[in-house]
Amino acid sequence: MSTSSTPGGRPVCRKACCGGRTTSSCPPWAAPRSGAPEPHASYDAIAEHARSGEAQMKLLVVAPFMHGNAQWSSFYTITGGGTVVLPDDTRHFSAADTLDLVQRERVISIPVVGDAMALPLVEEVERASAAGAGYDLSSVAAVNNGGAPLSPSLRSRLLEAIPHVLLLDGAGSSETGIQMSSVSVKGAEVEAAIFTPQPDTAVLDDALTRVLEPGEGGGWLARRDRVPLGYLGDSDKTARTFPTVDGVRWAVPGDRADLLDDGRIALLGRDNITINSGGEKIFVEEVERAIIGHPAVRDVIVVGRPSSRWGSEVVAVVELQDDVAVRDEELLAECGRHVARYKVPKAVVRVDRVVRAPTGKADYRWAEEVVTDARQRASV
Repeated sequence: MSTSSTPGGRPVCRKACCGGRTTSSCPPWAAPRSGAPEPHASYDAIAEHARSGEAQMKLLVVAPFMHGNAQWSSFYTITGGGTVVLPDDTRHFSAADTLDLVQRERVISIPVVGDAMALPLVEEVERASAAGAGYDLSSVAAVNNGGAPLSPSLRSRLLEAIPHVLLLDGAGSSETGIQMSSVSVKGAEVEAAIFTPQPDTAVLDDALTRVLEPGEGGGWLARRDRVPLGYLGDSDKTARTFPTVDGVRWAVPGDRADLLDDGRIALLGRDNITINSGGEKIFVEEVERAIIGHPAVRDVIVVGRPSSRWGSEVVAVVELQDDVAVRDEELLAECGRHVARYKVPKAVVRVDRVVRAPTGKADYRWAEEVVTDARQRASV
């Protein structure tokens, strides 16, 4: 089991599922046995583990239960004998009410789904602190992010606003569960989208014929061992998503990744939202991270639109901070500092609010419609 240490020197599990807990309190299925994460042998063993109190966790669930982030975090907590804390208002998200609940219930772990959920919380912590009425967040040990990326700029703001917490990023899918993770603390932030994989996670080559070795580059993110049997009533999709490579069955939901020299994995993005521009693949998450690095940008979604020259070209749908003036050229210049020139958007479309799904995930279909409407208005 890969561990780090808390500021107090206690060993902490680096797996994103653990919420920064000490290694003695991993979720039941990941509790270490002689240094290795092995599942409990029976339901009775899980029950005894819960009764022992070793894994008791107080977890605040803000994400909708339709999202795996909320479901899995809750299951881990319940089977560990912990407490799941729910907001008083489950229909509307209020950052202030959420933080009041955190300090009232002495919450230990807060799972979030990307910037859409973390940004309002950080903004409220910053506002309260500036007003001299900061929240007591001393009980919070970890903020767990999964399901959508955290931008580097927000990651830094979060660790500045709540400097004692561990920030854990987990990557995976509904078909795989958590596959890899990273841990950041103030002053020691990891590079965005770079993860330490679990032993059952690998990168397969483009043709799905072999497992890549460290340093071989790009392919398909995959997981073996505990994977689903398939999709109900869809044998074709099951065959595509769960191929057998060298006698081993893998789950390959469609994420592209690079296997680095040191064995870590750089997550590039989901293949079906990749933009093919002039024959080059552009991963929208990378461009989104680059644009949101500008302090004037509050949220952004990047999509492709048809181009007679490039086949498809990159466009950014941007929501700005309130009462901020900035030129498109400045936004694109910031983006160009972080990505290759061919990845920089050809246009910026401004909106009052970027629309995301209730889970916090980017609504790329909405963004494509916004881009199409903007082009049609411009041609009139």
